[in-house]
Amino acid sequence: MIPPSRAPSPESTPNSASKANPRVWPWLLTSFLVLALDQFSKWLIVQDLPLDASRPITGYFNLVHIENPGAAFSFLAAAAGWQRWLFTALGLGASALIVWLLFRHRGRTLFSLALALILGGALGNVADRLVWGHVTDFLDFYATIGAQQWHWPAFNLADSSIFVGAVLLLSDEWRQTRQRKGDAG
Repeated sequence: MIPPSRAPSPESTPNSASKANPRVWPWLLTSFLVLALDQFSKWLIVQDLPLDASRPITGYFNLVHIENPGAAFSFLAAAAGWQRWLFTALGLGASALIVWLLFRHRGRTLFSLALALILGGALGNVADRLVWGHVTDFLDFYATIGAQQWHWPAFNLADSSIFVGAVLLLSDEWRQTRQRKGDAG
């Protein structure tokens, strides 16, 4: 007879273990798909539009081909080149942290989806910096009022994925906070 302290618990059986400890590969696959779509979309733009060209699509959206050596909103774009390695290191560090978080919290669906989107986007921009020394941006939204146009800074699918992931992280935190408040009182 096996002593109770050595007997396998119901939680350690193969079927219950997979339910209690979900796999991380679907989230990593999601990140890879975001990375692949981002890189493919940038390749298409580079093949189809000359640098600094613009193609109007609607009255509020253009496809453009811009090379951004900086970060969001062209932050540090005019620096002497060191920013490439700074943003690459930050992107890789953030990616490592996200992978660690995915392994720790893979059972939280919304949280894991948010992290997967951010990871794919971060790796998409890191890949650009490592290979080309800049990030290719191509989505240009703007508003026209009278004779004036106001353009949002151009961005790409990686940036969009990071933004959507951040919104989902906030949504997950809001949902978790509401749940904790409900449990407490």
